[in-house]
Amino acid sequence: MALDKVIALLFLLLSTLYGYAAYTYPLLPFERNMPFLPNTLPLALGVLGALVSLFIIVMPGATEDEAMEDEDRGERENFREFKYAQMFSLVAAMVLYAILLRPIGFLAATTLFITGSAIALGERRYHVLIPSAAVAAGSVWYLVQETLGIFLSPWPAFLG
Repeated sequence: MALDKVIALLFLLLSTLYGYAAYTYPLLPFERNMPFLPNTLPLALGVLGALVSLFIIVMPGATEDEAMEDEDRGERENFREFKYAQMFSLVAAMVLYAILLRPIGFLAATTLFITGSAIALGERRYHVLIPSAAVAAGSVWYLVQETLGIFLSPWPAFLG
């Protein structure tokens, strides 16, 4: 059996268990009448994961020898073309974002993270990038704070 089919089979098992755990999740009495339940998204993810893994299992694939030969050749040829600097700069940006989130606040940290990540990926139109990042950060903050009702401090810690 090909490696992708084995991984898809394991993913099917994991998705099924995840969906079952979400389905049997005990709801509180006031949650039963909510339009969006705490287990709605996990149920959808379990079903989607199971469908994708079933699709991979059912689809015909290349023979194992052909797949290994193509994979080895592709990795050897493209190894030097990988953009390691971009990858490490994005990981560093994520770590820096997590460190700066409380000290400088959600809005500033998220705007800096989006801007820095886009610059690391090659975006150079700063007049478009910075306003877009600020609007995206403000929109996410508004949705989390006002729509979901989860407190998210937009300002730096020293401002309260």
